[in-house]
Amino acid sequence: MTHSLLDTLAARLGPAHVLTRETDIAPHLAETRGLYRGEALAVVRPRSTEEVAFAVAACAQARVPVVAQGGNTGLVGGGVPFGGVVISLARLDRVRAVDPLDATITVEAGCVLANVQQAADEAGLLFPLSLASEGSCRIGGNLATNAGGTAVLAYGNARELTLGLEVVLADGQVWNGLRALRKDNSGYDLKNLFVGSEGTLGIITAAVLRLHPKPVSKATAFLGLASARAALDAFGRLRDRLGPRLTAFEYVPRFPLEVVLRHLPGAVRPLAGDHASYALVEISSPAPDAYDELEAQLGELLEAGLAEDAVLAQSQAQGAALWRLRESLSEMQGFEGGSIKHDVSVPVSRVAEFLERATVACEAALPGVRVCAFGHFGDGNIHFNLTQPVGAETAAFLAEWPRFNRIVHDIVHAMDGSIAAEHGVGLIKRDELPRYKDPVALDLMRRLKGALDPQNILNPGKVLAAESGPEALPVAPARPAGAA
Repeated sequence: MTHSLLDTLAARLGPAHVLTRETDIAPHLAETRGLYRGEALAVVRPRSTEEVAFAVAACAQARVPVVAQGGNTGLVGGGVPFGGVVISLARLDRVRAVDPLDATITVEAGCVLANVQQAADEAGLLFPLSLASEGSCRIGGNLATNAGGTAVLAYGNARELTLGLEVVLADGQVWNGLRALRKDNSGYDLKNLFVGSEGTLGIITAAVLRLHPKPVSKATAFLGLASARAALDAFGRLRDRLGPRLTAFEYVPRFPLEVVLRHLPGAVRPLAGDHASYALVEISSPAPDAYDELEAQLGELLEAGLAEDAVLAQSQAQGAALWRLRESLSEMQGFEGGSIKHDVSVPVSRVAEFLERATVACEAALPGVRVCAFGHFGDGNIHFNLTQPVGAETAAFLAEWPRFNRIVHDIVHAMDGSIAAEHGVGLIKRDELPRYKDPVALDLMRRLKGALDPQNILNPGKVLAAESGPEALPVAPARPAGAA
Protein backbone atom coordinates (compact mmCIF):
# COMPACT_ATOMS: atom_id res chain seq x y z
CA MET A 1 0.00 0.00 0.00
CA THR A 2 2.82 2.40 0.89
CA HIS A 3 4.68 1.87 -2.39
CA SER A 4 1.44 2.19 -4.33
CA LEU A 5 0.69 5.52 -2.61
CA LEU A 6 4.16 6.90 -3.27
CA ASP A 7 3.99 5.79 -6.91
CA THR A 8 0.63 7.54 -7.26
CA LEU A 9 2.02 10.76 -5.75
CA ALA A 10 5.17 10.62 -7.90
CA ALA A 11 3.10 10.14 -11.07
CA ARG A 12 1.17 13.37 -10.39
CA LEU A 13 3.77 15.59 -8.65
CA GLY A 14 6.88 14.23 -10.37
CA PRO A 15 9.47 11.91 -8.79
CA ALA A 16 11.71 14.87 -7.89
CA HIS A 17 8.99 16.16 -5.57
CA VAL A 18 8.32 12.96 -3.65
CA LEU A 19 11.31 12.69 -1.34
CA THR A 20 12.03 9.34 0.29
CA ARG A 21 15.78 9.35 0.94
CA GLU A 22 16.71 9.69 4.60
CA THR A 23 18.95 12.71 3.99
CA ASP A 24 16.14 14.52 2.13
CA ILE A 25 13.52 13.77 4.79
CA ALA A 26 15.71 14.57 7.82
CA PRO A 27 15.26 18.39 7.76
CA HIS A 28 11.48 17.89 8.04
CA LEU A 29 11.56 15.65 11.12
CA ALA A 30 12.35 18.26 13.77
CA GLU A 31 11.51 21.89 14.48
CA THR A 32 13.75 24.76 15.52
CA ARG A 33 14.15 23.75 19.15
CA GLY A 34 14.78 20.09 18.39
CA LEU A 35 12.56 18.97 21.27
CA TYR A 36 11.00 16.20 19.20
CA ARG A 37 12.28 14.10 16.32
CA GLY A 38 9.75 12.23 14.25
CA GLU A 39 9.61 10.01 11.19
CA ALA A 40 7.90 10.08 7.81
CA LEU A 41 7.31 7.84 4.82
CA ALA A 42 8.00 10.70 2.44
CA VAL A 43 8.01 14.45 1.96
CA VAL A 44 5.96 15.68 -0.98
CA ARG A 45 6.36 19.13 -2.54
CA PRO A 46 3.22 20.16 -4.45
CA ARG A 47 3.30 23.28 -6.62
CA SER A 48 -0.40 24.17 -6.58
CA THR A 49 -3.56 23.88 -4.55
CA GLU A 50 -4.75 21.20 -6.96
CA GLU A 51 -1.64 19.14 -6.26
CA VAL A 52 -2.09 19.55 -2.50
CA ALA A 53 -5.68 18.37 -2.86
CA PHE A 54 -4.57 15.37 -4.93
CA ALA A 55 -1.95 14.41 -2.34
CA VAL A 56 -4.39 14.69 0.56
CA ALA A 57 -7.08 12.69 -1.28
CA ALA A 58 -4.58 9.95 -2.12
CA CYS A 59 -3.39 9.77 1.48
CA ALA A 60 -6.99 9.74 2.74
CA GLN A 61 -7.83 6.85 0.46
CA ALA A 62 -4.78 4.96 1.75
CA ARG A 63 -5.58 6.04 5.36
CA VAL A 64 -2.09 7.53 5.68
CA PRO A 65 -1.67 10.61 7.95
CA VAL A 66 -0.49 13.92 6.49
CA VAL A 67 1.34 16.77 8.23
CA ALA A 68 1.54 20.15 6.52
CA GLN A 69 4.74 22.16 6.88
CA GLY A 70 5.68 25.68 5.90
CA GLY A 71 8.99 27.04 7.12
CA ASN A 72 9.11 24.42 9.90
CA THR A 73 9.95 27.16 12.42
CA GLY A 74 7.40 26.01 15.01
CA LEU A 75 8.28 25.83 18.68
CA VAL A 76 5.75 23.40 20.18
CA GLY A 77 6.11 20.23 18.09
CA GLY A 78 3.06 21.01 15.98
CA GLY A 79 4.77 20.34 12.66
CA VAL A 80 6.73 17.22 13.59
CA PRO A 81 5.48 14.10 11.75
CA PHE A 82 5.18 10.72 13.42
CA GLY A 83 4.65 8.50 10.42
CA GLY A 84 2.74 9.32 7.27
CA VAL A 85 3.49 11.93 4.64
CA VAL A 86 4.77 15.47 5.10
CA ILE A 87 3.23 17.95 2.68
CA SER A 88 5.70 20.81 2.27
CA LEU A 89 4.02 23.99 1.08
CA ALA A 90 7.30 25.74 0.28
CA ARG A 91 6.66 25.71 -3.48
CA LEU A 92 3.27 27.44 -3.10
CA ASP A 93 5.02 30.77 -2.79
CA ARG A 94 3.27 33.14 -5.20
CA VAL A 95 1.76 36.51 -4.42
CA ARG A 96 -1.43 36.12 -6.43
CA ALA A 97 -2.72 39.69 -6.20
CA VAL A 98 -2.38 43.02 -4.41
CA ASP A 99 -5.37 45.37 -4.40
CA PRO A 100 -4.45 48.82 -3.02
CA LEU A 101 -8.05 50.09 -3.01
CA ASP A 102 -9.39 47.04 -1.17
CA ALA A 103 -6.17 47.14 0.91
CA THR A 104 -5.68 43.39 0.51
CA ILE A 105 -3.02 40.96 -0.61
CA THR A 106 -3.73 37.42 -1.79
CA VAL A 107 -0.85 35.04 -1.17
CA GLU A 108 -0.15 31.34 -1.24
CA ALA A 109 0.65 29.52 1.99
CA GLY A 110 4.31 29.01 1.17
CA CYS A 111 5.12 32.73 0.91
CA VAL A 112 7.85 33.70 3.34
CA LEU A 113 6.46 36.29 5.77
CA ALA A 114 9.14 38.83 4.89
CA ASN A 115 8.18 38.52 1.22
CA VAL A 116 4.54 39.23 2.04
CA GLN A 117 5.67 42.33 3.93
CA GLN A 118 7.82 43.40 0.98
CA ALA A 119 5.03 42.95 -1.56
CA ALA A 120 2.73 45.08 0.58
CA ASP A 121 5.43 47.71 0.99
CA GLU A 122 6.00 47.89 -2.77
CA ALA A 123 2.29 48.64 -3.14
CA GLY A 124 2.60 51.50 -0.65
CA LEU A 125 0.86 49.58 2.15
CA LEU A 126 1.75 47.72 5.33
CA PHE A 127 1.32 44.08 6.32
CA PRO A 128 2.03 44.43 10.03
CA LEU A 129 2.56 40.83 11.16
CA SER A 130 6.18 40.77 12.32
CA LEU A 131 8.16 37.97 14.00
CA ALA A 132 11.80 37.34 14.71
CA SER A 133 11.65 34.40 12.26
CA GLU A 134 9.99 36.41 9.48
CA GLY A 135 12.85 35.71 7.08
CA SER A 136 12.13 31.97 7.11
CA CYS A 137 8.63 31.33 8.49
CA ARG A 138 5.81 31.08 5.95
CA ILE A 139 2.41 32.69 6.02
CA GLY A 140 0.48 29.41 6.01
CA GLY A 141 2.12 28.41 9.28
CA ASN A 142 1.58 31.89 10.69
CA LEU A 143 -2.13 31.56 10.01
CA ALA A 144 -2.35 27.94 11.16
CA THR A 145 -0.94 29.00 14.55
CA ASN A 146 -2.65 32.41 14.70
CA ALA A 147 0.75 34.03 15.12
CA GLY A 148 1.04 37.22 17.14
CA GLY A 149 4.39 38.97 17.09
CA THR A 150 5.44 42.46 18.02
CA ALA A 151 2.63 44.52 16.46
CA VAL A 152 -0.44 42.83 18.00
CA LEU A 153 -0.98 45.87 20.20
CA ALA A 154 -1.99 47.99 17.20
CA TYR A 155 -3.01 45.50 14.52
CA GLY A 156 -4.10 42.27 16.21
CA ASN A 157 -3.07 38.65 15.75
CA ALA A 158 -2.98 36.82 12.42
CA ARG A 159 -6.71 36.11 12.81
CA GLU A 160 -7.50 39.84 12.70
CA LEU A 161 -5.43 40.19 9.53
CA THR A 162 -7.23 37.40 7.67
CA LEU A 163 -10.21 38.13 5.41
CA GLY A 164 -10.45 34.90 3.43
CA LEU A 165 -8.86 31.47 3.03
CA GLU A 166 -8.45 28.64 0.58
CA VAL A 167 -8.29 25.31 2.43
CA VAL A 168 -7.80 21.68 1.42
CA LEU A 169 -10.02 19.49 3.56
CA ALA A 170 -9.28 16.03 4.91
CA ASP A 171 -10.89 14.26 1.94
CA GLY A 172 -9.12 16.39 -0.66
CA GLN A 173 -11.97 18.79 -1.33
CA VAL A 174 -11.02 22.45 -1.66
CA TRP A 175 -12.96 25.16 0.15
CA ASN A 176 -12.54 28.41 -1.77
CA GLY A 177 -13.17 31.17 0.75
CA LEU A 178 -10.82 33.69 -0.87
CA ARG A 179 -13.02 36.74 -0.40
CA ALA A 180 -11.94 40.25 0.51
CA LEU A 181 -15.14 41.21 2.29
CA ARG A 182 -15.08 43.17 5.54
CA LYS A 183 -18.70 42.21 6.17
CA ASP A 184 -20.18 38.80 5.43
CA ASN A 185 -22.92 37.45 7.67
CA SER A 186 -24.10 34.77 5.26
CA GLY A 187 -23.49 31.94 7.69
CA TYR A 188 -20.75 30.61 9.94
CA ASP A 189 -17.35 32.30 9.72
CA LEU A 190 -15.55 29.21 8.44
CA LYS A 191 -12.13 30.81 8.12
CA ASN A 192 -11.84 31.09 11.88
CA LEU A 193 -12.12 27.32 12.17
CA PHE A 194 -8.82 26.99 10.32
CA VAL A 195 -6.84 29.97 11.60
CA GLY A 196 -5.14 28.65 14.73
CA SER A 197 -6.10 25.00 14.11
CA GLU A 198 -2.45 23.97 13.53
CA GLY A 199 -3.28 21.93 10.44
CA THR A 200 -5.59 19.55 12.30
CA LEU A 201 -8.83 20.58 10.53
CA GLY A 202 -7.59 21.49 7.05
CA ILE A 203 -4.52 22.66 5.14
CA ILE A 204 -4.43 26.36 4.31
CA THR A 205 -3.14 26.85 0.78
CA ALA A 206 -3.85 30.56 0.20
CA ALA A 207 -5.20 33.60 2.02
CA VAL A 208 -6.59 37.07 1.46
CA LEU A 209 -4.90 39.29 4.03
CA ARG A 210 -5.79 42.74 5.31
CA LEU A 211 -3.31 45.55 4.63
CA HIS A 212 -2.97 48.87 6.44
CA PRO A 213 -1.76 52.35 5.50
CA LYS A 214 1.99 52.63 5.70
CA PRO A 215 3.07 54.95 8.53
CA VAL A 216 4.65 58.20 7.43
CA SER A 217 6.99 58.21 10.42
CA LYS A 218 8.13 55.91 13.22
CA ALA A 219 10.09 56.44 16.40
CA THR A 220 11.73 53.91 18.72
CA ALA A 221 12.89 54.28 22.30
CA PHE A 222 14.37 52.14 25.06
CA LEU A 223 13.25 52.78 28.65
CA GLY A 224 14.86 51.94 31.98
CA LEU A 225 12.27 51.15 34.66
CA ALA A 226 12.21 50.31 38.34
CA SER A 227 10.04 47.19 38.11
CA ALA A 228 7.46 45.28 36.12
CA ARG A 229 4.74 47.31 37.85
CA ALA A 230 6.46 50.51 36.77
CA ALA A 231 6.56 49.15 33.21
CA LEU A 232 2.83 48.44 33.35
CA ASP A 233 2.14 51.97 34.60
CA ALA A 234 4.30 53.42 31.82
CA PHE A 235 2.48 51.31 29.25
CA GLY A 236 -0.90 52.48 30.52
CA ARG A 237 0.19 56.10 30.34
CA LEU A 238 1.52 55.77 26.78
CA ARG A 239 -1.55 53.91 25.59
CA ASP A 240 -3.82 56.58 27.01
CA ARG A 241 -1.83 59.36 25.37
CA LEU A 242 -1.02 57.73 22.03
CA GLY A 243 -3.89 55.35 21.33
CA PRO A 244 -3.37 53.30 18.15
CA ARG A 245 -0.12 55.14 17.39
CA LEU A 246 1.52 53.00 20.09
CA THR A 247 2.48 50.00 17.98
CA ALA A 248 4.86 48.15 20.31
CA PHE A 249 5.65 47.94 24.00
CA GLU A 250 8.08 45.08 24.57
CA TYR A 251 9.06 44.24 28.15
CA VAL A 252 12.61 43.08 28.95
CA PRO A 253 13.88 42.49 32.53
CA ARG A 254 17.52 42.91 33.52
CA PHE A 255 18.66 39.29 33.16
CA PRO A 256 17.53 38.75 29.55
CA LEU A 257 19.14 42.02 28.48
CA GLU A 258 22.41 41.04 30.17
CA VAL A 259 22.31 37.70 28.32
CA VAL A 260 21.95 39.46 24.96
CA LEU A 261 24.71 41.95 25.75
CA ARG A 262 26.96 39.06 26.77
CA HIS A 263 26.46 36.89 23.69
CA LEU A 264 25.17 38.96 20.75
CA PRO A 265 28.06 40.16 18.55
CA GLY A 266 28.09 43.93 18.29
CA ALA A 267 25.42 44.46 20.95
CA VAL A 268 25.70 47.83 22.73
CA ARG A 269 24.17 48.65 26.10
CA PRO A 270 21.31 51.06 25.29
CA LEU A 271 21.35 52.93 28.61
CA ALA A 272 24.28 53.94 30.78
CA GLY A 273 22.73 52.86 34.07
CA ASP A 274 21.47 49.53 35.38
CA HIS A 275 17.72 49.04 35.81
CA ALA A 276 15.49 46.26 37.09
CA SER A 277 13.32 46.36 33.96
CA TYR A 278 13.35 47.77 30.46
CA ALA A 279 10.88 48.41 27.68
CA LEU A 280 11.26 48.82 23.94
CA VAL A 281 8.66 51.29 22.71
CA GLU A 282 7.70 52.12 19.15
CA ILE A 283 5.11 54.54 17.82
CA SER A 284 3.89 55.01 14.26
CA SER A 285 2.16 58.07 12.86
CA PRO A 286 0.35 59.01 9.63
CA ALA A 287 2.12 62.37 9.97
CA PRO A 288 5.87 63.15 10.10
CA ASP A 289 5.72 63.84 13.85
CA ALA A 290 6.45 60.46 15.47
CA TYR A 291 9.87 61.47 16.81
CA ASP A 292 8.63 64.70 18.39
CA GLU A 293 5.57 62.96 19.82
CA LEU A 294 7.55 60.15 21.43
CA GLU A 295 10.15 62.60 22.73
CA ALA A 296 7.39 64.56 24.46
CA GLN A 297 5.88 61.42 25.95
CA LEU A 298 9.24 60.23 27.26
CA GLY A 299 9.74 63.58 28.92
CA GLU A 300 6.40 63.21 30.70
CA LEU A 301 7.25 59.67 31.83
CA LEU A 302 10.57 60.81 33.29
CA GLU A 303 9.03 63.85 34.95
CA ALA A 304 6.27 61.73 36.50
CA GLY A 305 8.79 59.18 37.79
CA LEU A 306 7.28 56.37 35.70
CA ALA A 307 10.62 55.81 33.95
CA GLU A 308 14.15 56.11 35.34
CA ASP A 309 15.91 56.73 32.04
CA ALA A 310 15.23 56.60 28.31
CA VAL A 311 17.00 56.82 24.99
CA LEU A 312 15.30 57.82 21.76
CA ALA A 313 16.73 56.38 18.53
CA GLN A 314 18.18 59.15 16.39
CA SER A 315 18.12 57.19 13.15
CA GLN A 316 16.59 54.16 11.52
CA ALA A 317 19.83 52.26 12.13
CA GLN A 318 19.73 53.04 15.85
CA GLY A 319 16.11 51.92 15.99
CA ALA A 320 17.02 48.67 14.24
CA ALA A 321 19.83 48.10 16.75
CA LEU A 322 17.36 48.46 19.63
CA TRP A 323 14.99 45.99 17.98
CA ARG A 324 17.87 43.58 17.42
CA LEU A 325 18.38 43.40 21.19
CA ARG A 326 14.76 42.34 21.68
CA GLU A 327 14.56 39.96 18.74
CA SER A 328 17.73 38.12 19.76
CA LEU A 329 16.57 37.35 23.30
CA SER A 330 15.37 33.80 22.81
CA GLU A 331 18.31 32.73 20.65
CA MET A 332 20.92 34.23 22.97
CA GLN A 333 19.34 32.54 25.97
CA GLY A 334 20.54 29.22 24.54
CA PHE A 335 24.15 30.18 25.24
CA GLU A 336 23.38 30.11 28.97
CA GLY A 337 22.38 26.42 28.90
CA GLY A 338 19.07 24.60 29.02
CA SER A 339 15.86 26.57 28.74
CA ILE A 340 12.36 25.67 29.92
CA LYS A 341 9.93 27.82 27.98
CA HIS A 342 6.37 28.93 28.68
CA ASP A 343 4.42 30.99 26.15
CA VAL A 344 1.49 32.27 28.23
CA SER A 345 -0.93 35.17 28.44
CA VAL A 346 -2.84 36.86 31.24
CA PRO A 347 -5.06 39.95 31.31
CA VAL A 348 -2.93 43.03 30.71
CA SER A 349 -3.87 44.42 34.11
CA ARG A 350 -2.32 41.36 35.79
CA VAL A 351 0.93 41.02 33.82
CA ALA A 352 3.11 42.53 36.55
CA GLU A 353 1.41 40.44 39.24
CA PHE A 354 1.96 37.29 37.17
CA LEU A 355 5.65 38.07 36.70
CA GLU A 356 6.11 38.61 40.42
CA ARG A 357 4.21 35.51 41.53
CA ALA A 358 5.66 33.16 38.94
CA THR A 359 9.21 34.37 39.56
CA VAL A 360 8.96 33.86 43.32
CA ALA A 361 7.39 30.41 42.88
CA CYS A 362 9.99 29.17 40.39
CA GLU A 363 12.96 30.50 42.34
CA ALA A 364 11.61 28.78 45.45
CA ALA A 365 11.14 25.51 43.57
CA LEU A 366 14.72 25.42 42.28
CA PRO A 367 17.33 27.66 43.93
CA GLY A 368 19.61 29.22 41.34
CA VAL A 369 17.14 29.01 38.44
CA ARG A 370 17.33 32.17 36.36
CA VAL A 371 14.03 33.64 35.23
CA CYS A 372 14.29 34.93 31.67
CA ALA A 373 10.82 36.40 31.14
CA PHE A 374 10.02 38.91 28.43
CA GLY A 375 7.25 39.67 26.00
CA HIS A 376 4.46 41.76 24.62
CA PHE A 377 3.09 43.81 27.51
CA GLY A 378 0.35 45.34 25.41
CA ASP A 379 -1.48 42.05 24.80
CA GLY A 380 -0.55 40.26 28.02
CA ASN A 381 1.69 37.70 26.29
CA ILE A 382 4.78 36.76 28.32
CA HIS A 383 7.47 34.30 27.30
CA PHE A 384 8.19 33.06 30.80
CA ASN A 385 11.41 31.17 30.14
CA LEU A 386 13.65 29.60 32.76
CA THR A 387 17.40 29.26 32.32
CA GLN A 388 19.25 26.50 34.13
CA PRO A 389 21.26 27.37 37.25
CA VAL A 390 24.93 28.08 36.66
CA GLY A 391 26.83 24.80 36.70
CA ALA A 392 23.72 22.63 36.51
CA GLU A 393 23.49 19.59 34.25
CA THR A 394 21.31 20.44 31.27
CA ALA A 395 19.46 17.14 30.90
CA ALA A 396 18.62 17.06 34.60
CA PHE A 397 17.31 20.62 34.41
CA LEU A 398 15.14 19.96 31.35
CA ALA A 399 13.68 16.93 33.14
CA GLU A 400 12.08 19.46 35.51
CA TRP A 401 9.92 20.82 32.69
CA PRO A 402 6.69 19.08 33.84
CA ARG A 403 7.14 20.35 37.39
CA PHE A 404 7.62 23.93 36.21
CA ASN A 405 4.66 23.58 33.85
CA ARG A 406 2.49 22.89 36.86
CA ILE A 407 3.84 25.87 38.79
CA VAL A 408 3.58 28.38 35.95
CA HIS A 409 0.40 27.10 34.36
CA ASP A 410 -1.46 26.92 37.66
CA ILE A 411 -0.69 30.59 38.27
CA VAL A 412 -1.74 31.50 34.72
CA HIS A 413 -5.00 29.58 35.10
CA ALA A 414 -5.75 31.23 38.44
CA MET A 415 -5.44 34.59 36.68
CA ASP A 416 -7.88 33.64 33.89
CA GLY A 417 -5.02 33.39 31.43
CA SER A 418 -4.02 30.95 28.69
CA ILE A 419 -1.22 28.40 28.75
CA ALA A 420 -0.81 28.81 24.96
CA ALA A 421 -0.54 32.39 23.77
CA GLU A 422 1.06 32.74 20.33
CA HIS A 423 3.09 29.58 19.66
CA GLY A 424 0.16 27.19 19.72
CA VAL A 425 -0.52 23.91 21.52
CA GLY A 426 1.13 21.42 19.18
CA LEU A 427 2.48 18.47 21.07
CA ILE A 428 4.24 20.09 23.98
CA LYS A 429 1.05 21.47 25.56
CA ARG A 430 -1.45 18.94 24.26
CA ASP A 431 -1.65 16.94 27.48
CA GLU A 432 -1.87 20.12 29.56
CA LEU A 433 -5.13 21.19 27.92
CA PRO A 434 -7.48 18.82 29.80
CA ARG A 435 -6.28 20.26 33.09
CA TYR A 436 -6.93 23.89 32.15
CA LYS A 437 -9.36 24.04 29.22
CA ASP A 438 -13.08 24.25 29.83
CA PRO A 439 -14.42 20.69 29.35
CA VAL A 440 -17.29 21.90 27.18
CA ALA A 441 -14.79 23.72 24.95
CA LEU A 442 -12.69 20.56 24.68
CA ASP A 443 -15.77 18.53 23.75
CA LEU A 444 -16.65 21.03 21.02
CA MET A 445 -13.09 20.87 19.71
CA ARG A 446 -13.26 17.07 19.53
CA ARG A 447 -16.61 17.24 17.72
CA LEU A 448 -15.20 19.64 15.16
CA LYS A 449 -12.18 17.43 14.62
CA GLY A 450 -14.38 14.37 14.21
CA ALA A 451 -16.69 16.13 11.77
CA LEU A 452 -14.00 17.65 9.56
CA ASP A 453 -11.42 14.85 9.81
CA PRO A 454 -13.28 11.62 10.62
CA GLN A 455 -10.29 9.43 9.71
CA ASN A 456 -7.97 11.54 11.89
CA ILE A 457 -5.36 11.86 9.16
CA LEU A 458 -4.63 15.61 9.46
CA ASN A 459 -1.71 16.13 11.84
CA PRO A 460 -3.01 13.47 14.24
CA GLY A 461 -2.08 13.70 17.90
CA LYS A 462 -1.52 17.45 17.86
CA VAL A 463 -3.65 19.89 19.89
CA LEU A 464 -5.99 17.02 20.84
CA ALA A 465 -4.67 13.61 21.86
CA ALA A 466 -5.31 10.92 19.27
CA GLU A 467 -7.28 7.90 20.40
CA SER A 468 -4.64 5.70 18.82
CA GLY A 469 -1.45 6.06 16.87
CA PRO A 470 2.26 6.64 17.46
CA GLU A 471 3.35 8.85 20.32
CA ALA A 472 6.08 11.48 20.10
CA LEU A 473 9.67 10.71 20.91
CA PRO A 474 11.09 13.73 22.79
CA VAL A 475 14.78 14.47 22.77
CA ALA A 476 16.35 17.11 25.02
CA PRO A 477 18.63 19.49 23.11
CA ALA A 478 21.79 20.80 24.72
CA ARG A 479 20.96 24.31 23.63
CA PRO A 480 17.29 24.96 22.84
CA ALA A 481 16.74 27.79 20.45
CA GLY A 482 13.75 29.56 19.01
CA ALA A 483 12.05 32.82 18.30
CA ALA A 484 9.62 34.38 20.71
